[in-house]
Amino acid sequence: MPRSNARLFWPIFLAVGALDFFTKAMATRMVRQLPQDVYGEWIRFTLVYNPGAAFGLHVGQYSRWIFMVLTMVALVILGRLFAATRPGDSIRTISLALVCGGAVGNLIDRINLARAGVVDFIDIGFGDSRWPTFNVADMAVSIGAFLLAWVLWGEDTESETVPVPAPAPATVTGEPRELS
Repeated sequence: MPRSNARLFWPIFLAVGALDFFTKAMATRMVRQLPQDVYGEWIRFTLVYNPGAAFGLHVGQYSRWIFMVLTMVALVILGRLFAATRPGDSIRTISLALVCGGAVGNLIDRINLARAGVVDFIDIGFGDSRWPTFNVADMAVSIGAFLLAWVLWGEDTESETVPVPAPAPATVTGEPRELS
């Protein structure tokens, strides 16, 4: 793990995790099922326990376990991407820290048996036109995934446009040998 990348990764990872933990704790203590307006009808807090994944994706009674395993697999893949990150590649490091921090934040909610699912509480929209309720971890995963896709797409485009040098012609020195 390149040292310069770790110095950037861990503070962002921990900040996302801490902010997610504290905002979810605040939401479960202060917000009840009724929406509370924060900025008119546009932004409000509504406490929701999501047993599925993003946008309420639910795959039956084993959703919790399925999404826990998928999250752990994703974290292993993200760890490998981080290990392969060039020193000083700040955008890639930031994107990986955001995705990992958010994934761990929601994983902690899935592991916590006292809750009925991941705590979601940020509710945006107008009237009956609402975006699915989300949390800080969801925002970190979404922003990080967008940045990571952008970085990886740029790397892929860069590798396609970099000319590969042709091999140098072989030179023969010394006496010729006979093949047997």
